[in-house]
Amino acid sequence: MENTILEMQFAIDTFYFLVMGALVMWMAAGFSMLEAGLVRSKNTTEILTKNIGLFAIACTTYMIYGYDIMYGGGVILDGIEVIAKDATYAKPSDFFFQVVFVATAMSIVSGAVAERMKLFSFFAFAVVFTGIIYPMEGAWTWNGEAVFGLFTLGDYGFSDFAGSGIVHMAGAAAALAGVIVLGARRGKYNKDGSSNAIPGANMPMATLGTFILWMGWFGFNGGSVLAMASKESANAVAMVFLNTNAAAAGGVIAALLLVKILWGKADLTMALNGALAGLVAITAGPDTPTALEATLIGAIGGILVVFSISILDKTFKIDDPVGAISVHGVVGLWGLLAVPVTNDGVSFTGQLLGAATIFIWVFATSFALWLALKAVMGVRVSAEEEAEGVDISECGLHAYPEFTTK
Repeated sequence: MENTILEMQFAIDTFYFLVMGALVMWMAAGFSMLEAGLVRSKNTTEILTKNIGLFAIACTTYMIYGYDIMYGGGVILDGIEVIAKDATYAKPSDFFFQVVFVATAMSIVSGAVAERMKLFSFFAFAVVFTGIIYPMEGAWTWNGEAVFGLFTLGDYGFSDFAGSGIVHMAGAAAALAGVIVLGARRGKYNKDGSSNAIPGANMPMATLGTFILWMGWFGFNGGSVLAMASKESANAVAMVFLNTNAAAAGGVIAALLLVKILWGKADLTMALNGALAGLVAITAGPDTPTALEATLIGAIGGILVVFSISILDKTFKIDDPVGAISVHGVVGLWGLLAVPVTNDGVSFTGQLLGAATIFIWVFATSFALWLALKAVMGVRVSAEEEAEGVDISECGLHAYPEFTTK
């Protein structure tokens, strides 16, 4: 009887893990729609190609090499045992759940370098990022390995439940390095240093993408509970779902109120980024706050993202077409720092140390890789190709051919 119950729990937990992973995979569609809506129509096909390509690359490189770096037990060479003796879920489900997280981190880079980057240079970066750069910092954090053999983050009280830092801030660090190497889009900044707004082509598509991401985030955070087949784990999942939703709502409300105060009008793009900021903020610790606390954590994220997008654009001349660096980087750091407020077992020192480790490693290695790619194959399209739109130069296909003129 006991064995039957354990087998049933195993089956339920494995099934739950797989379904949550599928929800996270659906976030790839959300990123695709969000980014396609926020770039100009002449760059739509290329951004969609980047998103489906990076997902396929992430799944393959992480299977061949990345998972082995991060957790040990290579999928290709060593195989993954289907049922470990003391496992609570099937190990292949763990690989599936982890690989969609890797793809999410890489998706963050896609939007930030949009509209001026060579497609296959981006794919080359994706191979190394998903196969080596991300798995290394994942091994130091979620797998608890010593950072370069020097210290263990867990000993300092570091905690990142579902990846505000490990996934989101890491993706933003890689994106920041890429944007610095690439430079701004032509026409974005004037000679006097002022910034020109470059509106996206499709706000309904961007809004749909945000709602898809909001939905997928329940798998992102809920799946990180890692179990469902007991009263305790079921309650934990329910609370994580509740807090995830509350934080997103708080981010939207705060961002809308702030832009109304600052600019006198509602700004849809800031509302969308406010939702994503709330989701990123709560991801590091959705299991311990009350619903009201989660709403406030998300609201602070929504406020931070509005100021961050404006400051990075106007002050630092960081040209990020979709606001990814602010949403996932700045707010990812806030998410890590918010955890000790509701979780006594986590320290601010540990969170800062973990954030610094993730950012320094990912930014430094990504910057070096971007520079290497620039020297070997180039990373930016020509001025003529950028003016025409990278859809034609990189993909040979218009996304909206009926609206183009010859």
